[in-house]
Amino acid sequence: MNKLITKFLILFFILTNNIIAEENIMILKLKDGDIKIELFDKVAPNHVKRIKQLALEGKYDGVVFHRVIDGFMAQTGDVKFGNSSNDEFDLKRAGMGGSDLPDLKEEFSDLPHVRGTLSMARSQDPNSANSQFFICFKESSFLDRQYTVFGKVIEGMELVDKIKKGDSNDNGSVSDPDKIISFK
Repeated sequence: MNKLITKFLILFFILTNNIIAEENIMILKLKDGDIKIELFDKVAPNHVKRIKQLALEGKYDGVVFHRVIDGFMAQTGDVKFGNSSNDEFDLKRAGMGGSDLPDLKEEFSDLPHVRGTLSMARSQDPNSANSQFFICFKESSFLDRQYTVFGKVIEGMELVDKIKKGDSNDNGSVSDPDKIISFK
């Protein structure tokens, strides 16, 4: 009887642990394929909650990568002006909008900005992150403890590398940019 209970508890732990882990895995679908992302809900719980909420509502579907700087990062997430399937889409204003939800208080951590890091974009105000985020192409330690790291690419970074790069003379602005097909 004890062995049966022990086996049941082990099986229960394995199954529930896997379910919890899957809750923090999302798929970012781009034209070239799927990118698997792990979210850090213990490090940035409010930012992860926001990303999940907007993704669940389909707000990121169709949003362009409006600012992509080769060798640095790809920025997206403007669900107001950057959503190519939205009536308010305006590529010239992409990067100036967010969601209708309030801005988030910073959740800075000691996690470094390395290749594949997902971090929240913001204005000069540390408490101004809303919906926009970026993915680092390479190590960018000058951003550490100044931007909220909320996740990391765990599969498909070679697909992130294929995102259309912007004009280096125009702060990475992209004409005819790539977009998020879905984020779930």
